[in-house]
Amino acid sequence: MSNFISDISLQINLVDIVLLTILIVVAVAVIRVRDLFEAVVLLGIFSLLSACIFTTLDAVDVAFTEAAVGAGISTVLFLATLTLTAREEKAQYSHSWSGFIVCTLTGGALIYGTLDMPHFGDPDAPIHQHVAPRYIVESPEEIGVPNMVTSVLASYRGYDTLGETTVIFTAGLTVLLLLRRDRRSHNRIASPPTAETTDRRGSHVMHHAMVLRVMSKLFIPLILLFALYVQFHGDFGPGGGFQAGVIFAAAFVLYALIYGVEAAQRVAPPARVQVFVALGLLLYIGTGLASLFAGGNFLEYKVLAHEASHGEHIGILFIELGVGITVAAVIINTFFYFAGRGRA
Repeated sequence: MSNFISDISLQINLVDIVLLTILIVVAVAVIRVRDLFEAVVLLGIFSLLSACIFTTLDAVDVAFTEAAVGAGISTVLFLATLTLTAREEKAQYSHSWSGFIVCTLTGGALIYGTLDMPHFGDPDAPIHQHVAPRYIVESPEEIGVPNMVTSVLASYRGYDTLGETTVIFTAGLTVLLLLRRDRRSHNRIASPPTAETTDRRGSHVMHHAMVLRVMSKLFIPLILLFALYVQFHGDFGPGGGFQAGVIFAAAFVLYALIYGVEAAQRVAPPARVQVFVALGLLLYIGTGLASLFAGGNFLEYKVLAHEASHGEHIGILFIELGVGITVAAVIINTFFYFAGRGRA
């Protein structure tokens, strides 16, 4: 039995080494290539490899997020950016040695700061003596949620997750204000729109791809359904509001890439989507206020029902829904305003 466990451990270590080696090779390739399309594809591969590494480390929720954001929506947004810019990177005739020295010194300082950290998997590490045992032993009874990651993110550190949702809301609002102002100034100096420019800004080449149009009608409903599954199954498995919001937004981005931005905006009008940017955050805060008015502390969900575990389920359900709504609305709105810009 011990030999069998040793063989499995050796195989896992070999997989980690192979994945890390490929990750380094891809990172160097991203730096070296000058074709921006190749760089975007390599960055998607980098994120996918990172998700695989997180999976081997049993961090499935983190891997899910990395796959959805890094290899998924980020790659699509980068590809959409290439339609507004040149494909080739401009040649650089000089290199900044001062920047190289600063990066080298900073990297060396960061590596030096890790020398006194506990070894990976060390059972005597402080986190394995206090924090982790507390969550592992007591969270099933206190929270009643099978997925321990959801218990930590949505209940134990609910204030932190509220702060992250606020950051997403603020960042999305800032991007929308900047793009809206840029669009207004561009419209004032631009020439009158023609049929050619309207078609170029409002649609994409994939609009004429019959295979993509047919397959999208099959897969977009499945993507939306999967997003709802991830949203409401986060208590029992990997997933939650953040991942679900990204997947839900990816379906609308895919629709816009194939049928055109104007067609997508008719399905999801930007003015209405902007309401949901704030609605998700308000739903999160409202759940905390409901706990406060019910006699508990802010974001203390156990007071929302007669049984503490039921109250925790209700509170986590609503705050995860708020996160999902805000994330999806921010991504969709950002893409709409960004895709509506003219080619640089």
